[in-house]
Amino acid sequence: MPAPTPNNQADAPLVSPADASTGESVAPNAPKLVVVAGPTAIGKTRLGIELGLRFGGEVVNADSRYFYRGMDIGVAKPDLAERRGIPHHLVDILDPAEDMSLAVYQELAMAAIEEILARDRLPLLVGGTPLYVNAIVEGWRIPRVPPNPAFRARLEAEAEQDGLPILTARLAAIDPVAAERSGANLRRVIRALEIYEATGVPMSAQEGKGPRPFATLELGLTMPREALYAAIDRRVDDQIARGLVEEVRALVEGGLDPEAPAISALGYRQLVPYLRGEATLAETTERIKADTHRYVRHQETWLRRNKGLVPIDVTEPGWIERAFALVAAFLKT
Repeated sequence: MPAPTPNNQADAPLVSPADASTGESVAPNAPKLVVVAGPTAIGKTRLGIELGLRFGGEVVNADSRYFYRGMDIGVAKPDLAERRGIPHHLVDILDPAEDMSLAVYQELAMAAIEEILARDRLPLLVGGTPLYVNAIVEGWRIPRVPPNPAFRARLEAEAEQDGLPILTARLAAIDPVAAERSGANLRRVIRALEIYEATGVPMSAQEGKGPRPFATLELGLTMPREALYAAIDRRVDDQIARGLVEEVRALVEGGLDPEAPAISALGYRQLVPYLRGEATLAETTERIKADTHRYVRHQETWLRRNKGLVPIDVTEPGWIERAFALVAAFLKT
């Protein structure tokens, strides 16, 4: 497996996931891919497993929180029994101190999908991280430039001393498109300069959307917002009861930097102040719930803007059977 590289957001093409087009052509013989997307706590994992059982499929993870070993309760990761024999790819592949770039994710996910297809099985891309889903479905072109820690450290120090506008102006001189789209995001500005430093070609000239590599059926799970909030709150309470505090404590006491990317996951970063004695457990629990509510609003915005998604309301009777029917019809075309 290639070594993960940091800063998945910086590696992302400067194309908004909300700009997804639904009218792009796909080759007649393009392999088929089923996508299961939707907000947190709505049932994506369950549907992915049910589809795998029904159609001979395998799950390719598209949830950034499932990569990390030792992080199970807080990310609602299905254990081996819950997976019911359905292979899950790109789960438990990183130590929590490591990071995953979008470019490496795309490479690993495409390899997993190709292997599944070679076994004449159905690939199921399951998860709620918009960047990951779109990078696969839309065939994003992402510059494969490895990180240069020394270069990044030098520019970060320069930005701290002289301000971000100095770096933005430097980027504008070589790549005005990247400069405009990077805005006030230091990480993006440095990444664009890093790519130009390594290749001599502007980042904006190397990125974008390529041909769509798959014929896709994209299922978008939904439920009324208040019902979703209630489901989230129940899950958070259950996670606390099942040992989420102890899971986070074990990671921190095991030497994991509280600033590590993995700790930024919902349910983990909120518990660090509690472990330091800076908040009560009740306050922390409410913060996890509120932050998760905020995150699902972001996910729902993406879902609404993606016109290729077929909505399925999971509160309606027979919603899984409806998903079965949609997939069966898709596979026959």
